[in-house]
Amino acid sequence: MSPDLVAAIIEKMRETWPVANDLEITLEANPTSVEAGRFDGFRDAGVTRISMGIQALNDPDLKALGRLHSAKDALEALDIARSAFERVSFDLIYARQHQSLDNWRKELKQALSLAIDHLSLYQLTIEDGTAFGDRHRIGRLPGLPTDDLGADMYDLTQELCDKAGFPAYEVSNHAADLAQSRHNLIYWRCGDYLGIGPGAHGRLTFDGHRFATETARHPTAWLDRVAQNQNGELDRVEITAEDQAQEYLMMSLRLTEGTDLERFARLNASPIDPETLNRLCDDGFLEVSGHQLKTTSKGRPVLNAILRELLIT
Repeated sequence: MSPDLVAAIIEKMRETWPVANDLEITLEANPTSVEAGRFDGFRDAGVTRISMGIQALNDPDLKALGRLHSAKDALEALDIARSAFERVSFDLIYARQHQSLDNWRKELKQALSLAIDHLSLYQLTIEDGTAFGDRHRIGRLPGLPTDDLGADMYDLTQELCDKAGFPAYEVSNHAADLAQSRHNLIYWRCGDYLGIGPGAHGRLTFDGHRFATETARHPTAWLDRVAQNQNGELDRVEITAEDQAQEYLMMSLRLTEGTDLERFARLNASPIDPETLNRLCDDGFLEVSGHQLKTTSKGRPVLNAILRELLIT
């Protein structure tokens, strides 16, 4: 999008809704010279925060990940972003093919030296139904780390980020004090959010009823629906209280602040099995502090396994 279009969207947003004085407006940008050349325009349009998908800091790994930019492109774009914005975040993926623990240590130290206030550090996972999943199935992803090495990389990530003043506030997200991503916190805390534009999802509450929203994915189909109905939404689906509770548990346990058990109970959820909860606490994976249920440093890397046990009904 051009800066002028971004400015028009932000102006319409301000006309439509009351906004905070310290409104956070994040724009996701590609780390290319074309995109970076627009950063001053995005700032003047009202954007206050840039998030860039750098993914790796060397060219062979960027190529393996299917990225079109080079490490030089990324570093130049990051330098421009740092000069244009007070708040900048970027993403890296680790546990990549043929990556050693020492390689990741050096790359993460470099990233921390460049970071302003926020880093998203994702461990590469191979999912069925994706291009990487298809390649892995036929043996075309050699050199992936073992589970033990992946766990060591995760532990190293926490250690180095903590020392640098970028503690994790979510499983894969690290931030300096008061620099957590606000829109991401809304998702993980299961707040309401509008999804506007092609393929956008949202969660909205009306008169105590919560709905899942989505829009047409293809831009032309979305535009056709906007022209016909004044918005691009498909049919809204009401979310049951039980589904809300499970969604809240799955999302909030990703945060270091954890799950508010009183809120969980208010959603008319089936209670968490006390024997399962006690066992996971005794084993050091979970802890209860007041009415907050939290994962421990031992539990956070195996959150999916913990959730499978907690959500069994």
